[in-house]
Amino acid sequence: MTESSPFGLHRVVMRPGDTPALPQQAAQIDPTAEIGPDEVRISVEVLNLDAASYRQLAQTHTDATGAVDGLALRQQVLDIVAERGKMQNPVTGSGGMLIGTVDAVGDASPLGLKVGMRVATLVSLSLTPLHISDGLHSWDGLSEQVPAQGHAILFGRSIAAELPDEIDPRLSLMVMDVCGAPALVARVVKDYLDKGVRPVVAVLGGAGKSGSLSLAAAQESGAAKTIAVVPHISEQDLLDHAELADQVVLADARDPLALAEAVIKAGGPADLTVVCVDVPGCEQPAIMATSQGGTVIFFSMATNFSAAALGAEGLAADVTMLIGNGYVPGHADYAMSLLRTNDNVRGLFESRLSNEQTGDL
Repeated sequence: MTESSPFGLHRVVMRPGDTPALPQQAAQIDPTAEIGPDEVRISVEVLNLDAASYRQLAQTHTDATGAVDGLALRQQVLDIVAERGKMQNPVTGSGGMLIGTVDAVGDASPLGLKVGMRVATLVSLSLTPLHISDGLHSWDGLSEQVPAQGHAILFGRSIAAELPDEIDPRLSLMVMDVCGAPALVARVVKDYLDKGVRPVVAVLGGAGKSGSLSLAAAQESGAAKTIAVVPHISEQDLLDHAELADQVVLADARDPLALAEAVIKAGGPADLTVVCVDVPGCEQPAIMATSQGGTVIFFSMATNFSAAALGAEGLAADVTMLIGNGYVPGHADYAMSLLRTNDNVRGLFESRLSNEQTGDL
């Protein structure tokens, strides 16, 4: 192997005419098991596909009756990994994350990991060298969590967190998959408080993983009011019971007028709008639901950022728009603390895990 780069440049497969790229942008990376001096090899246990990616894959393999062809979906994931050396959905560009056990650590690795640790990777599968050795035979293709065998490689600038012993690792995986969301929401709410403003926070997709944690973070950080927006009455009932939001409203986050009206009736417009839905078309509606001078955080990988920028311009909206990049210092610890201390959050996640295991998505 060539000299190791902390950014993984040495793993990028360059073809004639290719422009130099980092692993996330590269068409293919090298998942060879041999590690460099600052790398770590993980023995994979479970992959967690991000919501936008899984939804796109499932829609591709859904028949006229609405049934998902899990075997075809599984084969597509295998083909992607074999071709790219990583799990990066070619349509959404996103990946997910994984849990596994550390089985080799380079002498110069700065990550502080040791052989035998069970960890969750906190960097996207879209840039993580990955080799699958079991054909994903234990996965039916009907859930975001993918039992798998193989190995993955972490670079010197990667991030991973040791899994807590007292929590089901699959539950930890679900939380850590979206741990950047609550941490950034908490930061922005506290920024408002430092300016003497208790913000109204609206979360689009409030019943999902990132959405429910974002609501909990907003409440815990001192928001004046939390508004959850969901598209289905079953999700409204779920959040009403969980008491994670002051108001739970039904609205299609892709409908600009309906969304803005629903948020305003619930106590908005929002000072902070958090977009956690995994479908495209929510950019301008989110902006319209946000007050002048407010903030919009886009956490969804389905976001079209040019549509967001041009939409704000077209609406003459003075809003700060943030990309939820998945990393805030201490984000994993903060998200796990919400799971440990908020029984309603934990109940939602345990229910979701149970539904995934029974195929009820």
